[in-house]
Amino acid sequence: MAQAVQASIGDSEFDRDTAVTLRAPGVHEARLSAGWTIFGAVNGGYLLALTGRALSGTLPHPDPFTVSAHYLSASRPGPAVIRTETVRTGRTLSTGQASLVQYEEDGTEVERIRVLATHGDLDGLAPEVRTSARPPAIPPYERCPGPADAPVSLPGGAEIMDRLAVRLDPATAGWVLGAPSGRGEMRGWFGLADGRDPDPLALLLAVDALPPTSFDLGLKGWTPTVELTVHIRCRPAPGPLRVAISTRNLAGGFLEEDAEIWDSADRLVAQSRQLAKAPL
Repeated sequence: MAQAVQASIGDSEFDRDTAVTLRAPGVHEARLSAGWTIFGAVNGGYLLALTGRALSGTLPHPDPFTVSAHYLSASRPGPAVIRTETVRTGRTLSTGQASLVQYEEDGTEVERIRVLATHGDLDGLAPEVRTSARPPAIPPYERCPGPADAPVSLPGGAEIMDRLAVRLDPATAGWVLGAPSGRGEMRGWFGLADGRDPDPLALLLAVDALPPTSFDLGLKGWTPTVELTVHIRCRPAPGPLRVAISTRNLAGGFLEEDAEIWDSADRLVAQSRQLAKAPL
């Protein structure tokens, strides 16, 4: 169904590009890779995974349960500093905050993203599930087009797509041919191009990695995230993920995006909502 496994968790391009180095208590150095950009700006899901890795090294609990991020300015490839702080520690959950900053040429510090997150241990969750949610109806992987099948490149450039194995549901890919459905939907298969299986940090990337729903509304251009909240529900099974994103309300120049991530075992592994600026 998907590409052959070549990389493993902990030894992939995603892991290398989200690596952080602890320089002092609560101070981590990182380098934002140009490989995760779209329209010249660093992808918001990649930034969330990067700050999530720093918080996982700070808090006593390893896995993100809920993460809320405010994007304060557009990040650019290059060096960055992530400052983390423990807010509260309990027996099963711990909460921390992180701030990612970069520096202008004159040395001025600019905050890019601020995150508040609660972590726990996904392996310790109760097994019972009661849900009315159902996996999205997406055609088989082989019947969904990928970037190489598009007649034109994504406007503005999208280096991130070279690092992903994304295939879109044809019902939500009409915008590629100039025929958006107008429903504000985006569905597809998601994986990493080097075959690395998903983990909780990859889920933070996946919620913001498909083309924006604004494309299906007939709008073109960068759709910058203002705020993004992600809930990680369980550790994903190996294999490709299915992603379903929708928006119901574009007003005042802003739109919301609600996302669901399903794993190969038909489990709802992550949910998110974000507020984004609509393209001009």
